Amino acid sequence: MHREWRCSSVTRQTATVLRAHRNIKSSNFNNAWNQERLCWGSALHIDSPPTTPIATNSYIRGVTHIPLLTKTMGQCLEETVHRFPDREALVFCQDGVRKTFAQFMQDVDQAAAGLLAIGLKKGDRLGMWGPNKYEWALMQFATAQAGIILVSVNPAYQAQELEFVIKKVGCKALVFPTQFKTQRYYEILKQVCPELEKSSPGGIKSKRLPDLSIVITLDSKLPGTFQMSEVLQAGDSSHMKQLREVQRTLSCDEPINIQFTSGTTGSPKGATLSHRNVVNNANLIGLRMRLDQRESRSALPVPLYHCLGSVGGCMVMALHGTSAVFSSSSFEGKAALESVAQEKCSLLLGTPTMFIDMLAQPDFDSYDLSSLRGGVIAGSPVPPEIMKKIMLKMKMQEMVVAYGTTENSPVTFMGFPEDSISQRTETVGCIFPHTEAKIENPETGEIAPLNSPGELHIRGYCVMLGYWEDPSKTREVITEDRWYKTGDMAVLDEYGYCKIVGRCKDMIIRGGENIYPAEIEQFLHTHPKIEEVQVVGVKDERMGEEICACIRVKSGQECTAEEIKAFCKGKISHFKIPRYIVFMQNYPLTVSGKIQKYKLREQMEKQLRV
Repeated sequence: MHREWRCSSVTRQTATVLRAHRNIKSSNFNNAWNQERLCWGSALHIDSPPTTPIATNSYIRGVTHIPLLTKTMGQCLEETVHRFPDREALVFCQDGVRKTFAQFMQDVDQAAAGLLAIGLKKGDRLGMWGPNKYEWALMQFATAQAGIILVSVNPAYQAQELEFVIKKVGCKALVFPTQFKTQRYYEILKQVCPELEKSSPGGIKSKRLPDLSIVITLDSKLPGTFQMSEVLQAGDSSHMKQLREVQRTLSCDEPINIQFTSGTTGSPKGATLSHRNVVNNANLIGLRMRLDQRESRSALPVPLYHCLGSVGGCMVMALHGTSAVFSSSSFEGKAALESVAQEKCSLLLGTPTMFIDMLAQPDFDSYDLSSLRGGVIAGSPVPPEIMKKIMLKMKMQEMVVAYGTTENSPVTFMGFPEDSISQRTETVGCIFPHTEAKIENPETGEIAPLNSPGELHIRGYCVMLGYWEDPSKTREVITEDRWYKTGDMAVLDEYGYCKIVGRCKDMIIRGGENIYPAEIEQFLHTHPKIEEVQVVGVKDERMGEEICACIRVKSGQECTAEEIKAFCKGKISHFKIPRYIVFMQNYPLTVSGKIQKYKLREQMEKQLRV
């Protein structure tokens, strides 16, 4: 026994972390400990690029000498406000909004007190449904201050999708702008909540949405709603006192955010994250990017309803004092470049599709990007030639790739600013501190040898609490000893660098959006002329992948691609509508009659010449 505990102080600390994981039975802990003991050499010893081989098989864990934080989101923001009260915290370029840390903190407290004043309480769920606006960031921190759980609702959701998520998590409140582009939010909500128009503000009683009682609009005053300005003015000194009392009861292990991710069965699942999850992930993102060493301004064309925007943007801002610059309400390549040039941003975060669009701007060379030194590219696989082009044309020498999943808060692997060109372009970097990863042979369940593909599993502080009120779906992805099964195929090299080589599931990643074919297939099956449909992702230079629906129509029926797209419009999110519609007689099958999706994908790419 003595020999086991002499392995390293890192191993002892990791054992403590393992014991802290809830729901680990003693037998499961012993299994985890034995594996930890056997693999103790596969660890980073400092949080910098390894110069010698560190892994002997496909198991790795990050350093543990960097302490995990036990603070709430609000405590982190308050500490940063004390350090940099007059530094800009948030800039929303298109709306002309600028807030220093002190101003933002004041708004957050006022909004949190206002939410309590209109009847929300600790543990209630509030849905934020809309594009990148100042109020999105305000609600993110105001809900956290009051112990209210923020539900990130995709701004493209239509009535059916909206109804599902509100009912799934029991949203008591919903916040949105009146309209954004073609999305008329109030009208969409009325489709599932017709009682809204004749209700008093805060007094909605809906048959289809029984938990929803409060609707807040950001701009126009509409029947049945509070206007955001009314909420900000509702809190008085008694509500501020109530807020302080609530804050004293908050724990960093409590849920604070529900992020919806598509499900293979067609039903989105609510990944539930705690203060501990997002605070520590944002802290470690900043440390890996060396943000603690100098002042930074981050250009953020990424959506706030995704983890990359809310954690990599706003939470990093709250922890490291970076200025978060949001270029536009939704992504626009031109606006992103303008924000970098005008705001002298030193960092730029985005998906590969966003960077491809920025580089493709006809007047790209006219923008002064000299302030840029680096940034993060994440959300979908990065073609090596795109990474090289970004570093060369945008002069982002400290550019890093990040990999993660919503269920992991989100980042688990990330490059170092000091990495070589090949490491940046061919891998997703090294494991984060306080995080374990293993690559498992899907057939045997054993840890794969180095440089051998298998399914990537993650364990550590970053693993979500679970899918909201869905224990069976949670058990499908989180083992009893708290390993999260990513569904991604990966390889690990001897230096601990990871490469993502494919997906176990048929998920499509279109411009950073995760789309599961089963969800679209189930919807298209409701079309009266469709006999059978198979949805696959096909390569696309700009979006990474595009959706292709391969349809067999019912005997004696005729159908057009335009008819299918018209059927989708307004019923499913615009990014889920297939770009390609192909009508066919039969699909490639296995001997046992199962459809071979990989062959179908190859067939479509050849036929469509993509």
